[in-house]
Amino acid sequence: MTALPFATCDVFTDAPYGGNPLAIVEGADDLTTAQMQLIAREFNLSETIFVQTPDDPANAARVRIFFPTAEIPFAGHPTIGCAIHLARARQAGNDWTDLITLEEVAGLVPVTVTCKSGKITAQFTAPVLPTPHPDPVDPDLIADALGLERAQIGFDSHAPAMWAGGPDFLYVPVASLDALARAQPTQPAWGRLTAESNESVYAYTRGKDCDFRARMFAPGHGIAEDPATGSASAILAAQLHASAQIGDGTTRFSLHQGVEMGRPSQIGLSVDCEDGEVTAIRVAGTAVPIMSGRITPPEA
Repeated sequence: MTALPFATCDVFTDAPYGGNPLAIVEGADDLTTAQMQLIAREFNLSETIFVQTPDDPANAARVRIFFPTAEIPFAGHPTIGCAIHLARARQAGNDWTDLITLEEVAGLVPVTVTCKSGKITAQFTAPVLPTPHPDPVDPDLIADALGLERAQIGFDSHAPAMWAGGPDFLYVPVASLDALARAQPTQPAWGRLTAESNESVYAYTRGKDCDFRARMFAPGHGIAEDPATGSASAILAAQLHASAQIGDGTTRFSLHQGVEMGRPSQIGLSVDCEDGEVTAIRVAGTAVPIMSGRITPPEA
């Protein structure tokens, strides 16, 4: 069986061995879903993205994204990392801009990749706008599930809520950076919480050198903790809008994640709002190449 080229990069950082690692497998047109899942499990990173020939030749690629345990329709750090990887391959020089449109399961995702004086950044527009999840959330159960006290759940106008936008997340505002550092999935309450709400929990609070600092836990998806979650950062726009943090026009936020696990990540979030409604969400970041090689797919 023909070996396929792969590369890895660290996303949402400009320093190697920070941010969120990503595996990119190219030439994946003939892979089955089962083969992709086995390869993603072999890399055992939070996500692996598979690059295929686009359905529309005007687009850069069709892609599929996998956790170690399941396929997902959209994810932010694979989108940023893959777009930068593809743009690097087709551009030269130290100053350029390239539009990389990825065909993801959730829809078309346009990514603007910019190189200025050799520094590359990328910004994507979220393929769907977030919607609220109808199920209620229990702050007492959330506190127990994160090993915190009830008084540490929520701050100012921020209250826990679930939102979907491709993937979905339970958003948990916590009262301080100390509470955020202490938060950990704690059984048996964690099992009850995720059974009743969502496998992916995004905890956040106000930061000192950024607008918000966050942690994302999804052990049920094979991700004990994620260093940077671009999709959750995009959907956070709805949580912040519901918490009266966003007015009409464009509001920009700086987000930090992965600090507590030693993989600091920097994520830019821009939210457009008109007549009190969110109309567009953009997420920005960069990526650093780490390694490349070839991988032989498992037998079909």
